[in-house]
Amino acid sequence: MNIASTDTTNTTTVCWFVMRAYKSEGKAKEKLAGKDGLAYFIPKCYAIRVYHRVKSKRLVPAIPNLVFVHASRSQILNFKKRYNFLQFVMWKKSTGSEYIVVPDEQMDSFIKVASQYDENISYYRPSEINLQKGTRVRIHGGKFDGVKGIFMQVRGKRNRRIVIMLEGVIAVTAEVDPDLVEVIS
Repeated sequence: MNIASTDTTNTTTVCWFVMRAYKSEGKAKEKLAGKDGLAYFIPKCYAIRVYHRVKSKRLVPAIPNLVFVHASRSQILNFKKRYNFLQFVMWKKSTGSEYIVVPDEQMDSFIKVASQYDENISYYRPSEINLQKGTRVRIHGGKFDGVKGIFMQVRGKRNRRIVIMLEGVIAVTAEVDPDLVEVIS
């Protein structure tokens, strides 16, 4: 699965932009859900944290400062004029820097898997996963119905897992029942 190289000169096309919320996912959540009503997603996972010398299991961002925003470039630029804590994540290419944009279908699969907080979900850096060894699949039924990804064995995990990779950004994996898997070309 690849990140779309969407024409970033088109300011009206709505897509998923990868953004950094400088030191404040909470602020991003508050402001993005406010009157501007921009759609956003912050991948989260459970982790043990210590607050006031008491350990507790808390839902925290899987990657600090990472926020996906679904909007047009002009909507985000207008938002950034009022609130300057969001920054575009960019890749450097031979033609110059480009915004990292995730296609809607790929982001839908990512959100469906990453939103299952109670499941055995794992996050990886893209360099930690070798997708060449996997098989492209679609899941039919269960919590991940309709999800497309790579079905593979992940080192350190017993069962085969579905991997949803947002190239250059993050990969999320979850256990899936092999009976629900359809191989796609």
